Amino acid sequence: MAYLILVRHGESEWNLQNRFTGWVDVDLSARGVTEAEKAGEALKAYPIDICYTSVLKRAQRTLDIILAVLGKKDIPIIRDQALNERHYGDLQGLNKAETAQKYGDEQVRIWRRSYDVPPPGEDGESLKDTAARTIPYYEAHIAKEIQSGKNVLVSAHGNSLRSIVMQLDQLTKEQVLELNIPTGRPIVYEMDENLKILSKKEL
Repeated sequence: MAYLILVRHGESEWNLQNRFTGWVDVDLSARGVTEAEKAGEALKAYPIDICYTSVLKRAQRTLDIILAVLGKKDIPIIRDQALNERHYGDLQGLNKAETAQKYGDEQVRIWRRSYDVPPPGEDGESLKDTAARTIPYYEAHIAKEIQSGKNVLVSAHGNSLRSIVMQLDQLTKEQVLELNIPTGRPIVYEMDENLKILSKKEL
């Protein structure tokens, strides 16, 4: 039995400004720092052996704060672009409310929440595109750690984590539309050596 702990980074400066962030490397807001500290407090009862995060500072800083609260700064940390947030293409940097005024609420909702409709722009990724990099990485690295009995903490992003939760919880394309992962709130899966989910808690 082992734990898989998923944490979306604390509120970022662009979350606060209601902007599409994607791969833009913005830092945490003051509230985001507090959320990361609270996540660390919530995880004090859980052992952690190894950590994974993206190459973006908001996820890395969230992880650093959590580990500082836990007093576990010597835990191995693996950083990989596969865990980055989805790329929002031409929408990156735009205000979400202003974009909704221009394109309509429903179109923006589709870009943000749908499974296979990418935002505009050559680099724009749908959730399906994001899953095409996160799931193989999860299976090749994170799942193997869990199978070996290690407790894994993943600090990542709303959509990279949505793609993993969609896989773990076997959600349909319709169900994932309603899936939102809040900032700084750990999700804890208890799994056996065959990766069967024994329990799931949202802290």
